[in-house]
Amino acid sequence: MNADKNRELVEGEDFYIENGLYVFTREYLLKRGFCCQSGCRHCPYGFVKSNQQPLSEKNSK
Repeated sequence: MNADKNRELVEGEDFYIENGLYVFTREYLLKRGFCCQSGCRHCPYGFVKSNQQPLSEKNSK
């Protein structure tokens, strides 16, 4: 088996907690290797749910 699949997540490296929710980092999502199409905040694959504003629009306000 792949050792990365059994590795525990590291807070601050793989995720952080915001308002009681786990937020995965871009680095973790890249290591995972695929887009889950859930609209992750730091999605490195460019996926945006249809009811979300793209990150570039959020930052320009």
